Amino acid sequence: MKTDCRIGLVQMESIVGETERNFQKIIHMAEAAQKQQISLLCFPECALNGYSPQDASEVGTTLDSSWVRLLNECSQDLGITLMVGFVERGTELPKPYISHAILTPGEEPAVYRKVHLGRSELDYFTPGDSFPIFSAHGTTFAVGICWDWHFPETAAIYSLKGAEVLFAPHASPMIAGDRKEIWLRYLGARAYDNSVYLGACNLVGSNGKSKQFSGGALVIGPKGELCNQSSLGEEGILSATLSADRINLIRSPDRASMRDSFFLADRRKELYHELIELDISTRKNTE
Repeated sequence: MKTDCRIGLVQMESIVGETERNFQKIIHMAEAAQKQQISLLCFPECALNGYSPQDASEVGTTLDSSWVRLLNECSQDLGITLMVGFVERGTELPKPYISHAILTPGEEPAVYRKVHLGRSELDYFTPGDSFPIFSAHGTTFAVGICWDWHFPETAAIYSLKGAEVLFAPHASPMIAGDRKEIWLRYLGARAYDNSVYLGACNLVGSNGKSKQFSGGALVIGPKGELCNQSSLGEEGILSATLSADRINLIRSPDRASMRDSFFLADRRKELYHELIELDISTRKNTE
């Protein structure tokens, strides 16, 4: 990281199919973030169109749509990088993607497409097939969406590619349980094992259909420590300033203390071929 970076994590209500309403809310949040001197602002999964797999094919939009163009103009005007979740349709795509638009001042819109779909999403969405990283405001970062973060390889790939901050937007319903408690069980490990900052956020309130979302936002440091968390069960922005010196020391080849270890630097990748060859055993224990 070239300098300290101020990030924002948004909790917001997004109504399925009410794109204009959701868009106006995103713009309002972005303007509020500028006043807080936030450089990187992450919105929840499907924030623009609302999250409802059964309705996804009806409410989605394209990366070159007027909605994304206007969000990109907002990014340019405010000088903020916006990461906005949306349902991405394609002309030759039988099922849409769950995507995040990456909108950075001076750049064309970019996109991350959710690689790991939950079982309830498989019938309605197409999985993505790449792990892109992005750079803005002196920081290299990446996005993984919700279920992606249950797979440790996602964070490892991003860190090895140079990502210093990982963003974890979610659409996790209330029925799944308290987000902060659940996230700390595994997101702390993703940050600690890969020496990255990690920021998570979630939808909150109703989707206008049958789902209620619990909200939740937190920031975890590169040694798995909780840096900041939201106590709100309502819409808002959680912000945090990430120290460049801290992560630069950990990533430096001159680090001397074990507490500053960058574990990926010492891995034995020549021995890890089994990781991609093995699969879950289906054999039953007959003993």
